[in-house]
Amino acid sequence: MLFWGSAGALAWTHVGYPLAAAVGARLRPRPVLREDETPTVTVIVAAHDEETVIERRLENLLALDYPPDRVQIVVASDASSDSTDEIVERLVALEPRIHLLRCPRGGKVAAQDRAVRESQAEVVAFSDANATWAPDALSKLVRAFSDPEVAYACGRLVLEAPDGTNREGAYWRYETWLREQESALGSITGGNGAIYGLRRLDYPEVDSRFGHDLSLPYLLVQRGWRAVYDPDALAFEKPTPDIEDEFRRKVRMFEHCWAIVAEGRMLRDLPPGYLAQIVSHRHLRYGSGVLHLALLGSSAALVAEGRVYQAALAAQAAFLALAAARPGVARYYTLVTWATVVSLANYLRAGVPAVWEKAEGTR
Repeated sequence: MLFWGSAGALAWTHVGYPLAAAVGARLRPRPVLREDETPTVTVIVAAHDEETVIERRLENLLALDYPPDRVQIVVASDASSDSTDEIVERLVALEPRIHLLRCPRGGKVAAQDRAVRESQAEVVAFSDANATWAPDALSKLVRAFSDPEVAYACGRLVLEAPDGTNREGAYWRYETWLREQESALGSITGGNGAIYGLRRLDYPEVDSRFGHDLSLPYLLVQRGWRAVYDPDALAFEKPTPDIEDEFRRKVRMFEHCWAIVAEGRMLRDLPPGYLAQIVSHRHLRYGSGVLHLALLGSSAALVAEGRVYQAALAAQAAFLALAAARPGVARYYTLVTWATVVSLANYLRAGVPAVWEKAEGTR
């Protein structure tokens, strides 16, 4: 039971569910009404010690092809100790659309919450400090709010080619394809921090440890709204250089995901179809490290029971040997999967802090 249960769960979350989502998206699509409207928007950039990228980020936002009188830009500085605030102040003096909001050190979500409370715009949009947007990204993003069922929309993050061995880009192309299928079904199960937005009146404040990427979509679906994806709203970021760097980033990220899974009441008050999506795409995916350990252990315990178990053990051993031998997709998958286990242990042992540190090599 352990062998076949873990093997089936892994096959479903990585292959079966994506295929089922793609089929469902074609058989029973739920199109999003998108019209070229220009609601008032506050673009919020949470920043902590971002002196190396904040000027580029603001110049990029100022160059968007959105009507200038319909958008303002707020840098929510989370107690930056470098020259971030000074750089923003210099730009504020030149451009009235930019505002600096100094916040006590409380983490990214706390800074975002404070910026939303002070906004009067119809839509609040968010971006990482190290991201850049295509000129029409904001115009594309806000189109979804023409649909009265939509409260949340995220765009497509495009990762630049890494400087080293990281293979995050290959995974991310698969992930964005899957989000497109989920959006066509009804709602996505996760967003990305580089480009997303909400109607301000529908913005929910969440536990500051949780973060927005995983928590906002399911919370809004619980309230009867849709959370959708627009692949035409483009943002760009630099990934971590090497697979080992990505492992450390994933450990930090998964710690917050485990907090949401354990404490965020993710499975309550969801439509049956979306509930299946959450379990398939999120819970089983985050549990993939534990599932792999169960599969490996049960394969070894059953190796004398038949060729199926012998073949399974040999295949897993070969994959791990390939991952150890050289950088590539096998090592990337192994380390990212192991990160789900390490992060779970960290969460159970020490919990999750609200504050964050930027990943090395992404600026």
